[in-house]
Amino acid sequence: MTVWTPDQVAALAPDAGAAKAGQALASPAKWGALGRDARALWGECQGSGSKPYQTAVDEAGPGFRCTCPSRKFPCKHALGLLFLHAGRPGAVPEGAPPPWVAEWIAGREARAEKKAAPPSGEPAKAPDPEAQAKRAARRDERVAAGVEEAARWMEDVVRQGFGTLASRPRGFWETVAARLVDAQAPGAARRVREMAPLPHSGDGWPDRLLERLGRLHLLAEAFRRLDALPGPAQDEVRAALGWTVRQEEVAAAEGVRDRWAVLGQRVEEEDRLLVRRTWLRGEETGRGALLLAFAAARQPLEPGPPPGRVLDAELAFYPAAFPLRATIRARHGEPRPLAALGGHASVTEAAAAWADALARNPWIERIGVPLTGVVPVRHGGDWLLRDAVGAGLPVAPSASEAGWPLLALSGGRPVDVFGEWDGDGLVPLSVVAEGRFLPLAPSRAGAAA
Repeated sequence: MTVWTPDQVAALAPDAGAAKAGQALASPAKWGALGRDARALWGECQGSGSKPYQTAVDEAGPGFRCTCPSRKFPCKHALGLLFLHAGRPGAVPEGAPPPWVAEWIAGREARAEKKAAPPSGEPAKAPDPEAQAKRAARRDERVAAGVEEAARWMEDVVRQGFGTLASRPRGFWETVAARLVDAQAPGAARRVREMAPLPHSGDGWPDRLLERLGRLHLLAEAFRRLDALPGPAQDEVRAALGWTVRQEEVAAAEGVRDRWAVLGQRVEEEDRLLVRRTWLRGEETGRGALLLAFAAARQPLEPGPPPGRVLDAELAFYPAAFPLRATIRARHGEPRPLAALGGHASVTEAAAAWADALARNPWIERIGVPLTGVVPVRHGGDWLLRDAVGAGLPVAPSASEAGWPLLALSGGRPVDVFGEWDGDGLVPLSVVAEGRFLPLAPSRAGAAA
């Protein structure tokens, strides 16, 4: 049976309203037929209908099932069941699962086995190498044309100067981005769209815009010389432009087994897609890993490990010069609670980690940074995380609301903080204070059933 904390349960909530509604249901009086075993929790919660809602949680995913009509995943009933178990473990007695729970768990296991099993029956038709080569060549031509057009646009922007950019309409940026999408370079298109708000982002915006333009220009030049680059660098260029990696390539990669601490999670909307980033760090290897999950807007994300756990698992990393994105290939045993982040003991070490990542992949947008023994301090109107020698790592202005909670949790004493670093500011996602793990940025989307 997995040990849950209320903060870990709150991190699963699709929004603050669902979390609050779930907490209101964390009372034994609101539940009947409660039970749990080594795999699942279950119970019946009376709603507005004549029959109670049957609710179950598969802790191995986690995964959720409820007969209520809610479109949120997890719904308030699943959250309420978990909040009850986390706050009052004895309120959910051990027992044998009822048939509806056993059938649901069996179905989940069967789907997982089918997904992991090699294909059976007639062998799959081998792909035609000649056809593959033709398709790849056609895409290269389209991308090359789109990149060339974007390069000319960037030259015009620099030649004309930045003085008029603040008055440019959204279409000035969107037209170029749309053409890059048509050229099958969605990654480059997203980078152009992210430049649009910069002329309105306050002091120093020309420097920020010039940096973005420089990286996009470097990407265009790298694609022009793709054949001259080593294989891992080619992988980074293609990934930055928006190529997808075939699952066979990831499956063929050598696995890395470790005890992976799930340090933080963040959900954002990008190009009408819901994107969840889950950050891990190997306790033995010290290696960082990033799990990505995608869903169309208003659709639930697939289940993923919640922050605050340590998984004994084997990860497969996507091919790259700086391997970071990974997928869980296999899990071993039950997860355990996370009590310490580990990581960089100074701001200097964190800056060196970013420099190494940037040197190996100039288009990297963020890395996960665990800092140990830092104190949140207010500096002017900004927040800093100050290490033992007085060096400070700035908190991103967009995450300034995390400053006061961090200060309250630290009480002026050193704490461990994990966050996303983009070279300019840190977005804190979790903190360990007095041995207690707390998520700072709850996921906006939980697991699907």
